[in-house]
Amino acid sequence: MGGVRLRTKFQIAMLLTSAGLTVVTLLVVQHAVATRAREGIVSDLQSSVATFRNLQAERETNLRASARLMANLPILKALMTSRHAPTIQDASADLFRLSGRDLLALIDPSGRVVGLHTEPRGVESAPLEQMLGGRVPAANSLEWWYADRHLYDVYAEPIYFGPSTSDTLLGTVVVGYEINGQVARQVSKVAASEVAVLYGDNLVVSTLPSAQLKNTRALNPGNGSPQDVSIGNEKFVSSGIVLNADDPVPVTMVVMKSYDNAIAFLQRLQRLLLIVGFGAVVLGSIFVNFIATTFTRPLEKLAVGVSALGTGDFAFPVLPGGGAEVEELTKAFTRMRDRLRETQRTLLESERLATIGRMAGSISHDLRHPLTAVLANAEFLADSNLTLAQREELYQEIRTAVNRLTDLVDSLLELSRPAHALAPTVAPIENSIFRVIELIRTHSEFQKIKIEVEASTSPEARIDARKLERAIYNLILNACQAVQGKDGSVTLRITEAAHKVEIRFCDDGPGVDPSIREKLFQPFVSIGKENGSGLGLTIAQKIVQDHGGSLELENSVAGSTVILMTLPAASTPTDEPVVNTARGSAASSSDAAT
Repeated sequence: MGGVRLRTKFQIAMLLTSAGLTVVTLLVVQHAVATRAREGIVSDLQSSVATFRNLQAERETNLRASARLMANLPILKALMTSRHAPTIQDASADLFRLSGRDLLALIDPSGRVVGLHTEPRGVESAPLEQMLGGRVPAANSLEWWYADRHLYDVYAEPIYFGPSTSDTLLGTVVVGYEINGQVARQVSKVAASEVAVLYGDNLVVSTLPSAQLKNTRALNPGNGSPQDVSIGNEKFVSSGIVLNADDPVPVTMVVMKSYDNAIAFLQRLQRLLLIVGFGAVVLGSIFVNFIATTFTRPLEKLAVGVSALGTGDFAFPVLPGGGAEVEELTKAFTRMRDRLRETQRTLLESERLATIGRMAGSISHDLRHPLTAVLANAEFLADSNLTLAQREELYQEIRTAVNRLTDLVDSLLELSRPAHALAPTVAPIENSIFRVIELIRTHSEFQKIKIEVEASTSPEARIDARKLERAIYNLILNACQAVQGKDGSVTLRITEAAHKVEIRFCDDGPGVDPSIREKLFQPFVSIGKENGSGLGLTIAQKIVQDHGGSLELENSVAGSTVILMTLPAASTPTDEPVVNTARGSAASSSDAAT
């Protein structure tokens, strides 16, 4: 947000604060209400389970009483003595109506069902016999029977001929009631919850719509502790109890309360909080805008003054305004600007004089030797006794001194030329390098130095050949001077990669003196050379930078010095027009490094 105004930052901070408080409030309220709602649901479920247990215990007590009453009826005992199933089936119909239950089954001592009456009708005895597997229900026991998608809670009572101590067993009478929709609705009403009964994984009955219970696995009762379940598109908290803990197939009563209904009011509360939060954001934004306008406008004017100062405008008007602190800040800035202007004027004057002094000292030193040679040799030429050969020798020395003076002046002019003075063309780098090497070989003192060029390709670059050859000449000359006095070597390695051409000037000289490594490319920096102004590397760096490249000392140790020149390749995009030619002029001796 570095480019955003302070007023906007205030407004954004207010918006974020209001929105954050609203969101946090909503989350806290939602969590608190949801937790409280779930605790209430869990408490209701526990009460519902306890209520169902009491209701179930009362029903089982009634079943026991009915079964014992039926087992002691003389007419039932008489029927069982006949052992004729059709007779027992027909005659027991009145007894079934008399019992008022949903199931009446008569089983002989061998485990065969000889009489069966159910409500609703249609349940056959075969599925029951298959379920019993030939066994006789245990005397005075409660069981759960599931046949033809009907679930019954039953109680078995043995039928004896005479007193039970005589051990004359005629059979067993089983009475029970069906767990149907009416029972589920009754339990649901008493428990104030939704109810579902499962026999294993089979849904027997439920108070929820059948379309909502497409997957009975969602009714997983767990271990009896309350759990969150999703049924259809609605969330419930459920708790289940197993009604036949000792049987292999569990009969489970699942009691559920809707979690969504319990927290429905939370949505209304959330909408109210959103409206309040939105109102707070709007009012806060208006208030913050007023505050920001009042206190930040003077700061904005002061910021404009600071920007003007950054561009060098010391006269831009900055008027005091705003609060006491802002006004004091404005006055302090004005005083600082006045002092800074005076200090800058003093520094510029001092720097100008120091620069003139450095240049005058260096140039006067470099000019003195050639001028002295010119003066001395000119005086010798005035002697009439000199031979023609002697006059020619003095003339050559004068010419050499004048060339050195010309080179020094050209070097100073090169540093002052702008980058747009270049005349770039697309040309192979190697052509310029070879022309410079030929010029270097004309120096007699460098005849023993081995100069090599290593290049895997012949890259082209967009260059001003004459200018670049001067930079290359200065670098090779500098390398040759470094290895002079021994059979040294200078190697130029040319590589091309990533839209750039890299030229490494390597020599096996003693390396760059540590005292000048950090300022190697600065003007008038030279050490260990009898002749030279210290402008050769400076000029080379400027020429390379004018071409859009760079020149730096890559490595320097005893026996190995590497200077890296990087130039944009010819394929590098540019807005300047180019001339597609490989021709260029060689660097003349007047362009040589000084």
